[in-house]
Amino acid sequence: MAPYDNILFELRDGVARLTLHRPDKLNSFNEAMHLEVRQAITDTAESQARVLLLTGAGRGFCAGQDLGDRAMQTSGSTPDLGDSIERLYSPLVKSLRGLEMPVVCAVNGVAAGAGANLALACDIVIATESAYFYEPFCKLGLVPDTGGTYFLPRRAGAARAMGMALLGDRVPARQAAEWGLIWRAVPDNEFTSTVEAIVAQLATGPTLGLAAIKAAIYSGVNSHLHTQLDIERDLNRSLGRSRDYAEGVAAFLAKRPAKFEGR
Repeated sequence: MAPYDNILFELRDGVARLTLHRPDKLNSFNEAMHLEVRQAITDTAESQARVLLLTGAGRGFCAGQDLGDRAMQTSGSTPDLGDSIERLYSPLVKSLRGLEMPVVCAVNGVAAGAGANLALACDIVIATESAYFYEPFCKLGLVPDTGGTYFLPRRAGAARAMGMALLGDRVPARQAAEWGLIWRAVPDNEFTSTVEAIVAQLATGPTLGLAAIKAAIYSGVNSHLHTQLDIERDLNRSLGRSRDYAEGVAAFLAKRPAKFEGR
């Protein structure tokens, strides 16, 4: 496994743990961190991991793009923001969404700009009650990127998405949970135990089935009912032949906990 300078990465007990690690910059993205995160996601996909946990070091999750890093790279010229999005942010979102396992995002503090939208690209988002989500693009004359214009209206509805994107107000984690932006906001002193319990449950779950649930739900966002019924049929036809399905049925009939292998 390659050494990293801007992230922490560990594979253990079926869990891939990826921590953004530029705490002095609130884990904002420079190009080097982008490349390291992308490599870690590739390593996760090729490993025996059954769940990915994404979080941040220090007092924040991710403050988005490191504008100081961008300024240094484009000194004396006009930055091509579209190129940066195409090369770095779009592939990051696609790689996260494409992982055939659950992706849990533990938001331990501020999630701003690309950092907020990166969190929303994950499957389950849990935040401390002291965390908040923030879309400051309007204050820079930009459009929310990293999938923001896709995720915000689908999770919170068009009215709330417009308010967040046009006004740039901070949305506290508890409000984000009430709006459906995230799964849960928990007291700060319960955060670690809550995250670990969810990750442990997913790491010992029927991984093929969980990956299929992801695929079906994301497909259903833009699908017609008849199409979605066919997708459910085809997925369950395939999953019905899996070892995990056989184990799940046997465990249910024997009234014992299932021991899933992820196959």
